[in-house]
Amino acid sequence: MKVSADAENEVHDVARFTDAARCVVTPVLELPADAALVVVGAFARLVRNAKSSAAATTPDGDGIVRSQTFEEGDVYMLEAPFDGFFADRYLMDFYDVAERDLCSRMHVHTGLRFVRMMTGPDTRIRVSSLSPFDVRNVPGVTPFLPRTFEDALPDAPPGAARTRYNLVVPPCSFVDVQIPRGVSHQFNAVGEHAVIDSVHPEESIEIFRERMSGFRMMAQTVFLAAEPPPAASCSDLPE
Repeated sequence: MKVSADAENEVHDVARFTDAARCVVTPVLELPADAALVVVGAFARLVRNAKSSAAATTPDGDGIVRSQTFEEGDVYMLEAPFDGFFADRYLMDFYDVAERDLCSRMHVHTGLRFVRMMTGPDTRIRVSSLSPFDVRNVPGVTPFLPRTFEDALPDAPPGAARTRYNLVVPPCSFVDVQIPRGVSHQFNAVGEHAVIDSVHPEESIEIFRERMSGFRMMAQTVFLAAEPPPAASCSDLPE
């Protein structure tokens, strides 16, 4: 899927892009505000501690740097792959789009992802894709259904209008999203209390398949826009 395996800012033409499948969303639970703040804050502290840790910011014996950065936030490889186990797990501490006046770009990954999004008080996550979301609802079990809406992809090139499908993770809630390989997605946090727990079930296979030289989230990403758009393009959450 990548032209240059180690490129960390490879951009593909969004006008010609077609999703390989759809993202599947499963609402998990809602928490009281105080409980949500404790949980989200504890995960965020792990990422922040890693960012200032010499051990996490330098290559370990397997050449893995556990503390990394991505467009949506700082990340920490909580669990690394090893011989006979090709998956890994990242935590991400989201940036608040209002603080940076920037949104993340629409992108795809060269391997599938399983993502649990978690929000605290006064914080929402806007999840976007170029294809509609499949939201799973098990009557009597699913605690809520996230709000969805459509708008125009703001950074599409002239003459290449694309519909953007959006889903809002409400405050103090957990929502899972299964992202097949090669499916567009975009996460943006509106508020300061948002984290992601992300499992990459084919990480080592992905590295070998793409002939990459190391475990870096950015090297496993293909962007569908050249530059991050301003915050106004993702912070508006219409009722």
